[in-house]
Amino acid sequence: MSSEGNGESLSEYVTAVIGGQLFGLPILRVQDVFAPDRVTGVPLAPPEIAGVLNLRGRIVTLIDMRRRLGLGERDGQAAGMAIGIETQSESYGLLIDEIGEVLKLDGNTREANPVNLDPRLARVSAGIHRLDGQLLVVLDIDRVLDTAPAALAA
Repeated sequence: MSSEGNGESLSEYVTAVIGGQLFGLPILRVQDVFAPDRVTGVPLAPPEIAGVLNLRGRIVTLIDMRRRLGLGERDGQAAGMAIGIETQSESYGLLIDEIGEVLKLDGNTREANPVNLDPRLARVSAGIHRLDGQLLVVLDIDRVLDTAPAALAA
């Protein structure tokens, strides 16, 4: 009952919309999805740090993905949703506009970043998938989170 031959090349992504662009986050890196509540600002933090919050007893650093990716300010509407990520024993919430569905895509259809991809997106992209009428940018979570220390040092 092994279907490893054709299952190995499937990649699963949690999809999210940020600034009108569709992104995919590898499902194995996503801990949870939540609505940020009672966010506390962090003095002198880089602009992309929206603040911190307590999520089930853990302190979570909330990163505003619109600011991180240079996709404009959030229009004063709802705060959006957040995708919980954990790396190196630290918890982060990636603030997004809206959560999408989980997509299973053939890993063989993932392409390298096109040369005309916005450099701000290319910096954190692990490639793209061409879907019906839109582009799914696959986020490299480590690169997304790596820019925080660089922003602090600048």
